[in-house]
Amino acid sequence: MTTGAAVPGPDGALRCPWALSTVDYVSYHDEEWGRPVHGDDALFERLSLEAFQSGLSWITILRRRPGFRAAFAGFRIEKVAAFTETDRDRLLADPGIIRNRAKIDATLANARVLADWAEGELDTLIWSHAPDPATRPAPKTLADVPAVTPESTALSKALKKRGLRFVGPTTAYALMQACGLVDDHLETCVARSAP
Repeated sequence: MTTGAAVPGPDGALRCPWALSTVDYVSYHDEEWGRPVHGDDALFERLSLEAFQSGLSWITILRRRPGFRAAFAGFRIEKVAAFTETDRDRLLADPGIIRNRAKIDATLANARVLADWAEGELDTLIWSHAPDPATRPAPKTLADVPAVTPESTALSKALKKRGLRFVGPTTAYALMQACGLVDDHLETCVARSAP
């Protein structure tokens, strides 16, 4: 039975237990998850992938991320906003991504909304919901890591108010974790507060 505490990986370093559940997770955990992400296109990609992940395992999305990037023009907002019905049909037939009509439509609609925003506006909006790190003690076990917070609920509401879809509080919190707005690496994890 797991305690949810950090566990040693193949190199002996302690990591969050989920990072060792599959080999694909180790580099994602060590090099990406929880590291600050800035830039509208980069955040649009993370927001879109978190929406596609809804109801699925993150490993499914991570393994298909190259396919998503190819299918969605590198998640460049201006390019995706210009996608046509032909592009939509192409996406619905693309085996390299998750072919969920509602999620594809939401991604295209979100790009069209974001294309009208000023440069840096998405970055500013998302990062304005980052909690003060001093108010968040490092989690000791996975049980200490929430799925939703007041900040993620507020971020979800702010994004929805501006017309974005598939951005519920749980998705918003997963985005906050993945993009470094919060550091939910366990207290003894080698990646905790890594530069």
